[in-house]
Formats: sequence, C-alpha cells, structure tokens
Amino acid sequence: MADIRLEVPGENAVLEVLYDGTELYQQPPSMSENLTQLARKIDFATDGEEVTTEEKKEEEEEEEKQPFQQPHWPLEEVRNKVRQALTEVSVLHDLLMIVKQKPHQYMVLDPVQAEAPEPKGIHTVPLPEEEPAIGGLHPPHRRPNRPVQDFHIELLRLRQNWRLKKVGNTIIGDLSYRSAGSMFRQTGIFEVSKADDVTGPSSLVGASGAASPLSPMANRAPQSSLRVNVPTELTGSAYIFVCIKKDEEDICSAQLTSSDFVAGETPWQQKLEKAQNVLFCKELFNQLAREAVKLTPSIPHLVVGNQITATIFPGIHLLVGLCHSDSKNSGPKGGTLQGSAAGGGGPAVAGGGTGGTTVGSTTTGGGLMGPSKYKHEHDLEHSLHQLLHRVYHNSFQHPLPHPVYASMGMSKRRRAAGLEGMDRNQLLNMMREQTLLEQIIRQVQHNFLRLRTMYVIDQLAAEFKDPLIVSHWNAFNSPTQSCVKINIVTQGYDSALRTKLVIHIFERTLKCICRDGKIMTMSFEPQELRNLILCQISQHNMAALQGLAKYTGWTVLSSEQNIGTGTIEPLGNASTVMLASPSGNKVIGVHSGPHQRVSVFVSSSPRPDFYPSTVVSEQRWEHLGSVWQEVRHDRMEGRNFLNKMELLMAALTA
Repeated sequence: MADIRLEVPGENAVLEVLYDGTELYQQPPSMSENLTQLARKIDFATDGEEVTTEEKKEEEEEEEKQPFQQPHWPLEEVRNKVRQALTEVSVLHDLLMIVKQKPHQYMVLDPVQAEAPEPKGIHTVPLPEEEPAIGGLHPPHRRPNRPVQDFHIELLRLRQNWRLKKVGNTIIGDLSYRSAGSMFRQTGIFEVSKADDVTGPSSLVGASGAASPLSPMANRAPQSSLRVNVPTELTGSAYIFVCIKKDEEDICSAQLTSSDFVAGETPWQQKLEKAQNVLFCKELFNQLAREAVKLTPSIPHLVVGNQITATIFPGIHLLVGLCHSDSKNSGPKGGTLQGSAAGGGGPAVAGGGTGGTTVGSTTTGGGLMGPSKYKHEHDLEHSLHQLLHRVYHNSFQHPLPHPVYASMGMSKRRRAAGLEGMDRNQLLNMMREQTLLEQIIRQVQHNFLRLRTMYVIDQLAAEFKDPLIVSHWNAFNSPTQSCVKINIVTQGYDSALRTKLVIHIFERTLKCICRDGKIMTMSFEPQELRNLILCQISQHNMAALQGLAKYTGWTVLSSEQNIGTGTIEPLGNASTVMLASPSGNKVIGVHSGPHQRVSVFVSSSPRPDFYPSTVVSEQRWEHLGSVWQEVRHDRMEGRNFLNKMELLMAALTA
C-alpha cells in the first residue's frame, strides 16, 4: 500500500515579515512553558467539591449555546479515517493471501460428518489373528479405506495450471493457445466434474472381498476426487515427425513434441497434458499444410493425407508427418505410414494389434511406436523446437512505435527507410516474412549440408594418412550457419608446417577462406568440396617441402603452383619445386598434383670437379644438360613424405 502524504499548516505563527520577504516565526515553547500553559487550564478552585445539579445544568446549557469547536489537530479526523481504512485493507490482504496460497498454511477446513447410528443387536469384532480366517464372511462389496483428496483443494490446484470457468452448474476449461495468439478453429474445451466413485477400484480388493491391513494397498497414493473429460479427438498420443530421405535411404530424423512427456503427478494432469500435446501437433501440422499449398517453389510441395513432402536438394526430400494414436492399447506391433511417390516411405507408426488402419491424420486400432530405425538428430530437434515456440511469441511481441502515435508493428529498419533512401524493391524484400515451413526447410537444408560436409571431410581423413587432416567444428552455431576449421599437418612436422582453411556452411552454399586470404564459394555438391581439399593437400606438400629446405640448408631454385607442362590433371593444376644442395652439385625436382601421386627426380653434375669460367660462373648451371632420374620414394625409409625427403637431402648432401 502506498504512503499517504498530508501537508499541514505551519505550527509556529509568523511574527513579522521583513522588507526583503523574510518571515520571522514565533519560537516553539519549551517543555516548562508548555507545562505551564497546560497547568493554567486546570481549575484548582473547586478543590474536589461536588457540583450541584443546577450548576451542571447551567454548564450543559452553555455548552449547547457554544458553537462547534474544531479538535486540537485540524487533520485528526482525516488521520482516524485513513487509519481505519488501512486496517480494513490489511484484513482484506490477509484474506486474499489465505485464498491464493496453500490453505493448509493458515487453516484446515474439515467437513463435518454426522456420526453413523449404532446398529442394534450384538455383533462380534474379530481379532487380528482370526481376521484372515473369517475374511470370507464379509460381503463382496466391502472395500478398504483409502484416502481421498479434497475436491475443492484439488480444484484449486487444477485452476493454478489451467484456465477454468463456471457455466451454470458445469465447470469447463480451455486447452487451446488462444491467449498466445492461436487462430486454430478446433476447440480444446474439457469438462471438470466431481468423481462419484471415490472408494477406489475393485482391483484393490482381494478375492475374498476384504483387504489385509498389512497389504501394500494401504500405502497407495490418495485417490483423485476430480474427473476430467476431454474431447474424443484429443485423446491418445501424437507427435510431429521430420525425416530427411535420399531416394529410399533415411539420412536423419527428428521428433517434435515427444508423445511420452509426462510432467504431472496426478492422472488428470497427465491426461490434460497429453490432450494439449495432441492439439498442438494438429494445429502445427495444419499450419504447415496450409503453407505448403500456398507456396510456389520450383518443385511443388506435396500434401497427401497426414504427410508433407518437400524437395530440398536434387534427390533429397523432407518428410513432415503427423503421427496420432487414439487407442488405449499401446502394442509394440504396427504398420508404416506410407508417403507419396516422390518421398518414399514415411514415418513409422504402430498400426497396432490386429491390423491398424490410417484414417486422415489419425492412426486407429493400436498404439504409437517411436521411429527406432532412424538416426535421431538432437541438434535438428532443438533448432526446430526453438523455431516453433517463437511463432506464438512473435504474434504479441511487436516493436513499440516511435513516435508513440505511429503505427504498431513497424520495425526500426522500416522507420529509417526514408532517411536511407531505400527503393521499392528493398522495401518489398524487407516486408516479406518467411513462413514457418520455409524456415523449417532452411534449417533442414543447412543440417543436411553440414552432415554432407562432415562426411566428405571424414572420408578424406580416413583415406589420406599422409598428410593428416584434422577438423575442429565450432560449437556456437546458428540454425542456418556452421563453421569448421581444417588443419592439414604432417606427423612430426606439425609445429611449423601446417595448412589452415576455414569453411562456412550455409543453407545451399559453402564458403572457404584459405590461408593466403583467397575466398571461394562452392555449391552443395560434395565433389567440389572434395576437389578443394585435394588441391589444398597438394599445395601443403609443396609448401612444407620448401619450409623443410630452409631448415636443412637447401636452396629453393623455383616454385610454380600452376605448371603447364606434363600430364594434364583432371581437375586443377600440378605444382613443382626445384631444390639445390648447399654445394650446388645436386638438384631435386618434386612434381605434385591433386589427383596424381608425388614424383621426385634427382639430377647431378656430369663432372665431379667444377672450375668457374666467364661463361659458367656457378655449378648449378651444369645441370641444364644433365639427365634426371626418378626416385622411388615409396620404397624409401621414413614415416611420411617429409621424413623421406629429409633423409634424401641428407644422403645427397653427404
């Protein structure tokens, strides 16, 4: 409650006002002066004498004649009324706290039951030792005492989690998402009533009709006094199944809104949560199907029954299916929900029992079985959950207008469009919003392209042992963008000789940033990425060989990354490196290509002694007419290519 502030006039009177406006107040009396003034008001002359009745009458007449006198403090009556109002509000606040919070913290309301009249006649009470023997004498309708929860307390718990209202003598609730912005036509109305049979099921009773006090039935949980009736179309379990297929092969899958999710402790809580989950899945699939029909991509989407088929890449299809089982029996057997011809088989659903059938978007006749044969992708499931829960949030969260009298819903970028001079096409692109199905397709495209990139890199890493390919995936990615860093190193020489490149993965393209700063954009075809990495491996061998030559004292005569002679490469160009020994009498030539093996050649001076002349001043010019001999480095000792070249340089130098 807010504080009430009251301004009162000054208690000290103004004695004098100076010419400059300064006011001089009368000083307040001291305690002794105040006591003196109060003592003057007391009449000590009476001295305890009794006042006659005539004098009393005269005083009463004088008091009636006197006009109304205000109290000593002008705001005393206001103070008293405010204090009384504060007391009433405090009492009201305490009552509201008792109603809102758990009642047992303050009081417990026990129903008053009338005592049952004692039956006439003599009856015997069996002893504990004799009770099992004479249990068969009890009537079959007798059941053990089981605790029952209070109806109003349980109704209060139900009201804390679900929307309820009373219509006549009926209590109804709402499971829909209308308060969050949903426009789905199917209602989620359920009815709440008081359970008639609160004594417990007959299965708790033994064969003889009586339960032993030592049996585990005495420790059962309290029975619910509520009965919740949900619509028949919302019974059972349901989930949305997303699968990526390549022809007849399943690549990955994800399951949205798990059918086995149970958060409540009471049966009615579990029943309502499952019903709301079914309603959410139906509304979501209805929205996706409506968007799939309206969109006009290059390859149209197919909506057949309870399945949506979309083409994300050539030969790669996205399947979105609604799986709903409204049967009470959850058997492990079942059939498969068949899809369209373009997408192949659909998500697996347990048809159940003896021949379950699929009608519309509901599988009847059996229980629901999870798609165990698919490879579940948790990251795809997480990103799709975030996307779906953002739909209702964006329906209400609009940016505030600036200024306040502007239209609602206009973004900050649109407000600055006039100042930035945007044209019509830029404004149209800005106002266009992607549908829910388009955003799901974008995330699925990125997820598939990331899996394909990962497969190509792992395949090359297993194929090439020299050099080694090490990949580091960035864990902080967005649903439509990922990043991987690739290091190409040689075992034993990875401290100073390594090749680095970074690959950014988008929805349909790849962007590679090499060590020298070159940026290359590739499509979704895996062969392009494979060719790029093969070229980087060839360049790594040449760059690592030049770095090794500097450490061993050899001289790099020439280095060419795109040589035009020799065997033509099917993709890219070959590169060569020419190295001269410290004395200059030996020359090594190395030829490497993306698809050809590394070739090593050695040339030596034809004369063991060299005498410089005016024409040939250095011994390296003696190798121009010499014969090159190929070295079979695959038969040389060494762990890898650089180790063999290091041993070859050492042998030629000696």
